Amino acid sequence: MSTLSLSLVQTNLYWEDKAANLRMLEEKINGISQPTNLVILPEMFSTGFSMKPELLAEKMDGPTVNWMRQTAMDRRVILTGSIIVEDEGHYYNRLLWMQPNGQYGYYDKRHLFALGEEHKHYSAGAKRMIASVNGWKINLQICYDLRFPVWARQSPRHIEKRISDEAEYDLLLYVANWPERRSHAWKTLLAARAIENQCYVAGVNRVGNDGNDIYHSGNSMVIDPLGEILCQQDQDETILSITLHKNELQEIRTKLPFGNDADDFLLV
Repeated sequence: MSTLSLSLVQTNLYWEDKAANLRMLEEKINGISQPTNLVILPEMFSTGFSMKPELLAEKMDGPTVNWMRQTAMDRRVILTGSIIVEDEGHYYNRLLWMQPNGQYGYYDKRHLFALGEEHKHYSAGAKRMIASVNGWKINLQICYDLRFPVWARQSPRHIEKRISDEAEYDLLLYVANWPERRSHAWKTLLAARAIENQCYVAGVNRVGNDGNDIYHSGNSMVIDPLGEILCQQDQDETILSITLHKNELQEIRTKLPFGNDADDFLLV
């Protein structure tokens, strides 16, 4: 069965300074010595969680997307993280999935953080994105999406007898600017999403104070389908690297086929 190697970049961010953030992130990515398939950056990694899309948004042929393309090609990795994008007159908190061949997919954040007035500045996405690499299926989501389990729920398999290898995805990925004051919810909900969906979960959060003096404690982590934390780091800037094994995931799903008893539903 296949493996999947992840590198989670937990870092402070320069507030609304794209050039400084891209220089810093390029140095960190170039410092990853071990082989990796996927490098994961935080939410709004080029700016911090800013409500100024009129000043900071880029189109899909802008410098940050081009930087992602070049970095993925040079390092021969998939590079993912969210940025502020303008598309057809709308602003989006958009997670990009940039492949080494320069092709990409994207996911627009579905649940906008009204407490921080994100809904007043950005448009919500309407579609999930599940990417594929090395035989793994990866559900891509952003920060506040974590609080809404229906959006992450494994879709029911419409076959007479459900089996473990029919799961919709294998890894649930969240990129975030999640504040320290709600870190208990971050850690609890990441584990809950792993257990209820019988999948690996990776959460990548920033550290440090942002331009609104909101502190972020990181707590980036990878969790297995039983809810056990495989790696975690709080407070400090770091790169967490880990290799996941598909056979271990399949063994859990086979021994504990809880998905067979799940409720049918239709996500619209």
